[in-house]
Amino acid sequence: MTERKDLPPAAQRALDEAEARRRAAAPMNLPVELGGRDGPEPVRYGDYEKKGLCVDF
Repeated sequence: MTERKDLPPAAQRALDEAEARRRAAAPMNLPVELGGRDGPEPVRYGDYEKKGLCVDF
C-alpha cells in the first residue's frame, strides 16, 4: 500500500475528509435479517450461491 506521505496534498485531504465523515456518521440501525446467510456478506465477497443454488438479488 502507498504511504500516505507519498500522496499529493489533495489526496491526503480527501482521505482526511472521508475519515471524518466515517467518524461522524450515525450507526445504521437495521432490523435483524430473518433467514439470511451465515458468515460473510455474500455481496461483498461475490458469493451468490447457497447449497448449489444461485441467488438472484
